[in-house]
Order: sequence, then structure tokens, then C-alpha cells
Amino acid sequence: MEVFAEYLEGINNPEHRTRTEEVLNWVAEKFPGLEPRMAWNQPMYTDHGTFIIGFSVSKQHLAVAPEIAGINRFSDKIVQAGYDHTKQLLRIKWGSPVDYALLEEIIDFNILDKADCSTFWRK
Repeated sequence: MEVFAEYLEGINNPEHRTRTEEVLNWVAEKFPGLEPRMAWNQPMYTDHGTFIIGFSVSKQHLAVAPEIAGINRFSDKIVQAGYDHTKQLLRIKWGSPVDYALLEEIIDFNILDKADCSTFWRK
């Protein structure tokens, strides 16, 4: 997780830093084949050079970005989990629990859906 160390150190709120680190570590442990990397000042995970999922921190929430296809595919489950979303990301409020089962489904979907993808983003 050294690749994310500087990013995590820059999160001023200790609770937000801890939560973000927990989520990033969970992804790394659950999906050891994904490559952690920083791009656009955000921690993200890629598979064979293609984007799988990214994260960013705001004052109110941890944002999870699985691309539009991931949001569209799991929109109902995102709402059922108590999260709101835009076309590009879902928001996990700091006081809300992380639905790791949902994150796993989203990441699994992106890995499978982009297995033959040769570009960073979907076209």
C-alpha cells in the first residue's frame, strides 16, 4: 500500500483516513491481482492496464468511482445500501457502514466486463 501512503497522509481527518485505508486495504486483499496506482490524484485499481475502480475523499463522504457502466448496473443496489450516486460515482457517507458485498460485486463486474478491454476507460 506504499503507493497510497502520501495520499492517505494528506487526509487531515484521522477517522476519514482510517476508513479510506481500510477500504483500500480490503480491495488489495480481496483482489490481489489488481494493481494499485495513483492517477489524477486519486487512489485506484487497474487490471491489465484498464481502470477497474477509483476512490476519492471529500468532507462528507468517500466517493467510489466504478465508471458509468458500474453505476448503471448496480444503481438499485447502491440505493438499497443507503448510498446516493451520480452517473460517475457513489457516495459512502462517513457515518455509514461500507457495504463490502456490494463493492465486491461492482469490482467483479468490472473485472469480467473489461476482461477484453484494451483501453484505460470503456469506450
